[in-house]
Amino acid sequence: MAAMVLRILFSPPASDIAPAPALRWRPLRRALIWLRWLGLRFLSLMVVLVMFYALINPPTTWTIVAEGTQPRAWVDIDDIAPVMRRSVVAAEDANFCLHWGFDMTEIRKVVASGSSRGASTLTQQTAKNVFLWQGRSWTRKVLETAFTPMIEAFWSKRRILEVYLNVAEFGPGIFGIEAAAREYFGTTPDRLTPVQAARLAAVLPAPKSRNPNRASARSRAIADGAATIARDGRADCL
Repeated sequence: MAAMVLRILFSPPASDIAPAPALRWRPLRRALIWLRWLGLRFLSLMVVLVMFYALINPPTTWTIVAEGTQPRAWVDIDDIAPVMRRSVVAAEDANFCLHWGFDMTEIRKVVASGSSRGASTLTQQTAKNVFLWQGRSWTRKVLETAFTPMIEAFWSKRRILEVYLNVAEFGPGIFGIEAAAREYFGTTPDRLTPVQAARLAAVLPAPKSRNPNRASARSRAIADGAATIARDGRADCL
């Protein structure tokens, strides 16, 4: 009896008793459930967009809306000179036909060398150009990384290259291979010569500062690279 009295006298009041763990974590669990719901809906929207553009040509991009000044027209992959296709692959992503969106061999080389240069594939660049925005940020990189395997899953390699060539920037305000061929060489994409194709591909890393009308060591290397991947089979998917 005495022990019971002492327990009652010295027990903390009910308001001082810590809430049960279930009550304390309930709001957090609710928030996590909502975040998961929103994340799944957003992921589903990404998949739908990728599947939609597998069949329908993207009408424009954020960058084209903001910076495009020259008229442009969509060109089917079969109406782009094969040497142009090979030149872009040689310039930007020589293993394009071999990887699944990320060139792990190239990534390992960059990491091992400690270089600050990127190892971005044509699929990654297509994801950025079509669905996202320019500039560097962790948010954009995460979204690009999520879009890339989706594109590889639902698009063929030829479709990826077709879309890339139709939205890539080839000069200030000049987007797409049709506008570039017309503006720089007065021709159409199907009639581009090896030299013209190599010069156009050479401007892609820095389209605002490079001029395809001038030959360069890079354009000559790209011409050689295009011939090399045609011989060794790395252009077979094009």
